[in-house]
Amino acid sequence: MKLEQNDKSILFSTTEIPDVFFTEYLSSTNGDFIKVYLYIFFLSKYNRDIKLADVAKALSLPFKTIQEAFDYWENLDVIIKKPKGYIVNSLQEIELNKLYSPKVNISPEDLEKNSKNEYRAKAIENINSLYFQGIMSPSWYSSINLWFKKYGFDEQVMLALFDYCFNKSALHKNYVQTVADAWGKNNIRTFTDLDNYFEKQEKLNTIKKSISKKLGYHKDLSQFESAYVEKWIVDYGYDMSIIDLALKKTTSKVNPTFDYFDKLISSWHDRNLKSVSEIQNFMEEMKAKNKSVKELEKKATFNSYNQRNYKDLDAMYENMQEANNG
Repeated sequence: MKLEQNDKSILFSTTEIPDVFFTEYLSSTNGDFIKVYLYIFFLSKYNRDIKLADVAKALSLPFKTIQEAFDYWENLDVIIKKPKGYIVNSLQEIELNKLYSPKVNISPEDLEKNSKNEYRAKAIENINSLYFQGIMSPSWYSSINLWFKKYGFDEQVMLALFDYCFNKSALHKNYVQTVADAWGKNNIRTFTDLDNYFEKQEKLNTIKKSISKKLGYHKDLSQFESAYVEKWIVDYGYDMSIIDLALKKTTSKVNPTFDYFDKLISSWHDRNLKSVSEIQNFMEEMKAKNKSVKELEKKATFNSYNQRNYKDLDAMYENMQEANNG
């Protein structure tokens, strides 16, 4: 007796998506690109021949979007282009290769040492629990260990890093890496360092808003303008009271530029003026000197005018004498 089973119709079939798709790709990928991946992943089960134009029609997306989506997934090695068609790779295998072939080399001894560190292990466990609901992808463990080594963060800073990105609704590797790099460049190692950094950033933001308001802007300062303010505050060590002097000094000017402010404030810094009183005394001295120069110029002009008049009178007298003698 021969037993046969009917083929399942598409009504009863299922397409299983690996969990790493949700942990590694979902949050950082364009929504249309996700639609394209899900569709080609579904079609790959049936070994179907596909054309990009057909995918565009099926998903009601522009042909250009389909092309960009295929390029995107190809760059991530999720799909591989063949002479005729594509191969859809296993996401689990891709992540496994990342896990054991990290971009920044860490020796097995370092990984073992990190895993044995009680505080570090506890921090990673808290990250998993607080921000990944206990299902953090294995590749995150490798990245966290790399960041510990590369930036020298302590456990509190690493927790703060994930908390910051989570509150920004940007808990994906590229963003976390960008923030970690910024903190590293600002020599943040301990939570005290981080607290001081946030305090400086808050001071900067407050001053930027104050400057924008005093200049009558209805928008935030541009990146270019913000860079000037950061130079005055961070590099020169000035506060808003000194910047205020520069703003008041330009009240008679129409639309003064940040270039002008920078030249003025930089001239104070170049003269090693560090306080409001020192700058005010300097401006009074400059004002007095300018007044003296103007008075000297006025006196010189007056003397020159008188001398010219005397010469003219002498010449006129001589002409009159000659006329009389004639």
